Amino acid sequence: MSYQLVDQLNKISENTLISHLKIKFTDVGEDFMKAEMPVSSIVHQPFGLLHGGASVVLAETLGSSLSNFILNDKNYVAVGQQIDANHLRSKRDGTVFGHATVVKKGHKSHLIKIEITDESGKLVCYSHITNAIIPNPNAK
Repeated sequence: MSYQLVDQLNKISENTLISHLKIKFTDVGEDFMKAEMPVSSIVHQPFGLLHGGASVVLAETLGSSLSNFILNDKNYVAVGQQIDANHLRSKRDGTVFGHATVVKKGHKSHLIKIEITDESGKLVCYSHITNAIIPNPNAK
């Protein structure tokens, strides 16, 4: 694990939706990335359950971040093009853990799967994201 990269990811996420939902990156490797999100009223829907949209934010955060990490080219960026999520189990409190892994790394797109589990490892949400690889609009 690269503690420096995890710290950097958490730092650049300050004052964003990511930090508002209290998502924290916890681990990164050659073809995976992990983060966690506490389940509290901040991420609840009106019935007191984890909002599916919050799970999708966690999934897209991990999927896009992993894609940009494996891209490792300042001239290009990976941007979310399509995301699907299957909400499989409800959750009222505690923490959920996201684990993103590379399915396919292409030249023009990446496919990343994200599994979100509870504390006992039960699957709460299964998601996958397709990221388009585009020229970096900020490259000089």
